[in-house]
Amino acid sequence: MSEQKKRILTGITTTGIPHLGNYVGSIRPAIASANAAIDAGDGDAFFFLADYHGIIKCFDPEEIHRSTRAIAATWIACGLDPEQVTFYRQSDIPEIPELAWVLNCSCAKGLMNRAHAYKAAVDANLAKEDTDPDFGISMGLFSYPVLMSADILMFNATHVPVGKDQIQHIEMARDIAGTFNFKYKPLFTEPSAVVDENTPLLTGLDGRKMSKSYGNTIPLFGDGNPQIDPEKALKKAIMQIVTNSQLPEEPKDPDNCTIFEIYKAFATADEINALAEQYRRGIGWGDAKEILFNKINSEIAPYRARYLELMNNPKELEEILQMGAIKARRQAQKQLDKTRRAIGIKPLAKLK
Repeated sequence: MSEQKKRILTGITTTGIPHLGNYVGSIRPAIASANAAIDAGDGDAFFFLADYHGIIKCFDPEEIHRSTRAIAATWIACGLDPEQVTFYRQSDIPEIPELAWVLNCSCAKGLMNRAHAYKAAVDANLAKEDTDPDFGISMGLFSYPVLMSADILMFNATHVPVGKDQIQHIEMARDIAGTFNFKYKPLFTEPSAVVDENTPLLTGLDGRKMSKSYGNTIPLFGDGNPQIDPEKALKKAIMQIVTNSQLPEEPKDPDNCTIFEIYKAFATADEINALAEQYRRGIGWGDAKEILFNKINSEIAPYRARYLELMNNPKELEEILQMGAIKARRQAQKQLDKTRRAIGIKPLAKLK
């Protein structure tokens, strides 16, 4: 394979509504990274809505549909430029599941047996009496890393931003690419995982990691209903952050407080130091939450109008995704044709 420029690829699973943790941990840094590569002229970027991944665990069609709409609107509102990047819906690229099948046929089952998600599900079953180790485990969950590999290898991505819990999947994609390249023909780039150690993991309303599975998230732009005021929803959620019973005049420890931790993800060093001093002097929890709300709101308020505009105009969202699908399929069709020919699936003879 000839050398290629840096190509960033990020997938967003279409379950749930984007929350503050998604914004800080994924949306904001991914868009900044893509824009930097494009501005420098040394790369491009692919962003996709991973709706086929979404149905692995979510069996509510309305949730998948609602989430797809809200996530697409969120990324575009937050600065993702569909003219500069390739932004598409996974299910609009039929070449991807076809490539996944081809990769399945040369992927060792033993590799999938070591996948963290599968092992965790098996371990949970083994902890119960009289339960089959594979009870409740679908082939979608088991072969999830192969579909993820197809997402990545289809476009020969060089850099894939992921959380630490996803590093194994990138290593598997490298293994799967290497196996195919050795067996047939060197068609696939072995991708590198990009983990930003400086990206904070936000704490949720109850003090645990912010996660939709815990129900402790702070919505970025509301709950996905375009009729609900997202600014009011943001403030309401922030006011629900759990605090201790210390009185306003009592000195407080900023390093042991969810409000302060979230504030650090949005504030400058000077602002962080100033709020820490207020904590030590004794600040009321209501005042601290108000400061946090104003800080977050000042950053995301400029994006809110565009978000609401897109949420109220799904036709525009669909047009944007279809435009991205055309760009993505143009490359996917070429890559799949090379792959099919490499494994011997090609015309028997040229036709006039």
